[in-house]
Amino acid sequence: MADLASYIQKAEKIVFFTGAGISTESGIADFRSPGGIWTKMKPIYFQDFVADEQSRMEDWRRRFRFQKEFDAAPLNDGHRAVASVLNSRSGLGLITQNIDGLHQRSGVDDASIVEIHGNGTNASCLDCGLPMSLQEAQSLISKTGESPKCGDCDGLVKANIISFGQPMPQDKVVEAEKLALNCDLFVVLGSSLVVQPAAGLPLLARNNGARLVIVNRENTPLDPLAHLVLHSPLGETLKKALEKQPS
Repeated sequence: MADLASYIQKAEKIVFFTGAGISTESGIADFRSPGGIWTKMKPIYFQDFVADEQSRMEDWRRRFRFQKEFDAAPLNDGHRAVASVLNSRSGLGLITQNIDGLHQRSGVDDASIVEIHGNGTNASCLDCGLPMSLQEAQSLISKTGESPKCGDCDGLVKANIISFGQPMPQDKVVEAEKLALNCDLFVVLGSSLVVQPAAGLPLLARNNGARLVIVNRENTPLDPLAHLVLHSPLGETLKKALEKQPS
């Protein structure tokens, strides 16, 4: 804990990388872990969403259900600690695999967040990119009985998450790589570091001279390469580390 506090205190450009672990501490279910959401329901692949109306309607049904969970989830000490550091002089940016929008609710500016797997709290047209709120999408479904279409080009509207089989947004990958290459401290919080290309970012930062810290309840493939590994609750760990900072 003292080492983590020291690393944060001395760093000039800190990047956080958050995975499902920071959201599960707010009561949001994990997707990929044993017993997680994908063990209880099959994911809807991008090509099925595009090709099949029934798949689209099921995807939207799930989206509205998940959004209720996101809205009800409280912020935890991990979210607040990340926001505190990122809003300080040493905060460089946040890379997240999460789609729940809790980091924005904690006070982190959208411009400081790279959501490499998208954001499930809003939607847009797959053809022209016109944004649509989930409330508007739900209203259109209630009125028409069909999946929502874009008001400008009549294209398919989809929540802004990266589905299985959907190409990763290259602009987000490039943004994340820039953060990894420009930081002097890269802190992984609650990620198993097995999903690519995101899992390669901590190694990119380390190989470019940054200190690498991993805080995760379970082992990760990059633990042997990290300068510090803590298998402990995220919120409690970060809160205690920040309390050790000099006033």
